[in-house]
Amino acid sequence: MSGGISLFLIAVGAVLAFAVNYRVAEVDIAAIGWILMTVGSFGILMYLLFLATFAPFHRGGESTSIEVVEPRFPHTH
Repeated sequence: MSGGISLFLIAVGAVLAFAVNYRVAEVDIAAIGWILMTVGSFGILMYLLFLATFAPFHRGGESTSIEVVEPRFPHTH
């Protein structure tokens, strides 16, 4: 689920949970809104964790080698 879809689910869920006063028999619109906001929040969390795996500072268990470079001084004899 991409970040845009997650934000859309959160927005629609917030509208249903807080702004809609419509009543449907045996359906709680506010509960559906809270469910949509929860799913959207979980989607954003997964999206951000997925992006973090591609971050340049992420090592991912790979071993890195460091090359030691010694400075060269001109030889004066």
